[in-house]
Amino acid sequence: MHLGLNGKVALITGGTTGIGLAGALALAAEGAKVVVSGRRTREGEQAVITIREAGGLAEFVQADVSRAVEVQRLVEQTVGFWGQLDMLINSAGIEGTPFVPLADYSEDDWDRVLDINLKGTWLCMKYATPHLLRQQGASIVNVSSIGGVNGGSLGVAYHASKHGVLGVTRAAAIEYGSQGLRINAVAPGVFATEMSERLFSEDKHETVAQTNPMKRWGRLEEIAAAIAWLCSPAAGYVNGHTLAVDGGFLIQ
Repeated sequence: MHLGLNGKVALITGGTTGIGLAGALALAAEGAKVVVSGRRTREGEQAVITIREAGGLAEFVQADVSRAVEVQRLVEQTVGFWGQLDMLINSAGIEGTPFVPLADYSEDDWDRVLDINLKGTWLCMKYATPHLLRQQGASIVNVSSIGGVNGGSLGVAYHASKHGVLGVTRAAAIEYGSQGLRINAVAPGVFATEMSERLFSEDKHETVAQTNPMKRWGRLEEIAAAIAWLCSPAAGYVNGHTLAVDGGFLIQ
């Protein structure tokens, strides 16, 4: 597949593992130069090695997306590496305290989840947007969740934050569409990530797989391909959209 991303520059938060790393690998395979970011340096350095061994160009910048000063530095360093920024993928996120009902949910956990999942997405968009507006065909892809479209038992903070990501996506798509910046979201179903492993023990995997019409977990390269497509000129008239990559879970 040739998506027209050769020479473009992408910043992927939460890019050291899971969906973020898969997205970074997919974009690098299309010829994009990628910066992966996360809070854990060891995982970030390993992610860069993985991308480079696959033939891609990559750098790592350690950052906590809930802190404005770190996000500002992250964006500036990204532009400093390659002189531009064409794509932002907001994949950084945590689950908080799943399976705990609202009345028992702690305020500290609520604040931590909203700070990273929602405030972090907004901060990255805030500081990246001025640079993205300088590039023709720039785009943002925010990683929400099927839990950002429907309710569930993964904790009120997680669901609220992922619903909020879709609200930010839609509002910003309206604000910047006329300037050529497209902003979309993906809503992943179940994929083999560190978060999913924490949420669902191995003996529950088959039960979880049966909850969608395709009766299986998604493969990381499938969500990565969706992200790469949304970034590409092939999706040039797609703006403000939430693309569910969930095996059909949400249509039930």
